[in-house]
Amino acid sequence: MHDMLDLQQRIANGLANIDIPERPQNLYAPIGYFMRLGGKRIRPLLTLMGADLFGAPDVERAVPAALAIELFHNFSLVHDDIMDKAPLRRGQQTVHEKWGADIAILAGDNLLIMAYGQLARSPAGKLPALLESFNTMATEVCEGQQLDMDYEGMDAIAIADYLHMIRLKTSVLLGTALKLGAILGDASEADAQYCYDFGVNVGLAFQLQDDILDVYGDPERFGKQRGGDILANKKTYLLLKALELADAGTEAELRGWLANDRDGDAKVDRVTEIYDLLGVRQATESAKRAYVSHAYDALASIARPDDSKRPLQTLAQSLMDRMQ
Repeated sequence: MHDMLDLQQRIANGLANIDIPERPQNLYAPIGYFMRLGGKRIRPLLTLMGADLFGAPDVERAVPAALAIELFHNFSLVHDDIMDKAPLRRGQQTVHEKWGADIAILAGDNLLIMAYGQLARSPAGKLPALLESFNTMATEVCEGQQLDMDYEGMDAIAIADYLHMIRLKTSVLLGTALKLGAILGDASEADAQYCYDFGVNVGLAFQLQDDILDVYGDPERFGKQRGGDILANKKTYLLLKALELADAGTEAELRGWLANDRDGDAKVDRVTEIYDLLGVRQATESAKRAYVSHAYDALASIARPDDSKRPLQTLAQSLMDRMQ
């Protein structure tokens, strides 16, 4: 087994060695800029951890797939930022703010092409299985983003629909990252699927934790504005649960606040009070714990010694415990 620092260094080295041409400057400069913004690199780390879990003879052979996952993730972020009209990403100007939407679209497109270029460097015998998983994930992420945009214009959606959307938009990428590594580590189909299930359920729990932290997290520690989702009328598990649990009067008041775009601080304070009255934080915490439990059940089913699975459990726990 490799330690986390070694795996992270392999990812850093791989990203640093990606050849980004200089011309046309307006195509490649934004790509270099965005890649330098960094990030936690959790997804490519999962790919290497998946390969390492099954004792890949050389974990280095999983690096191209890990880089493909990271490049795909960055492609999706560049395009998401355009659609969300987001001004900042990781505290810096988004690509479309700095270069314009047309250039950002092309830069994102090229990041996707670069992702496939990296994946093609994987062992030839593994490529069919890798491509099948990668392509399924890529399609589902696009479906999730479209559903997210569709739901923005709807008064309310079912909680099951919200969970389906976040599964597609965010969770399948975590599951696929781990599954690609498992495939490259010569895992059985069953074990590769357990890895996928572990990653997807961790991803769902992580998103519910994100919903909670937006309202109840410490803005200084979490790095986001308190109640940003409330101010943006964003569909979150907390809001949908509140609408589900509220009586007619409380629902009318809640919808009134959703229509209020003037009184920002008062809106966040009162909506939070409504959440507290209805117990939606506790309900969201309960749903999150259920997904964590599903994740650990999948991990326990993988036919590997417990000590070899501990790094994945530790990583999942660190994601769940972040800045509570």
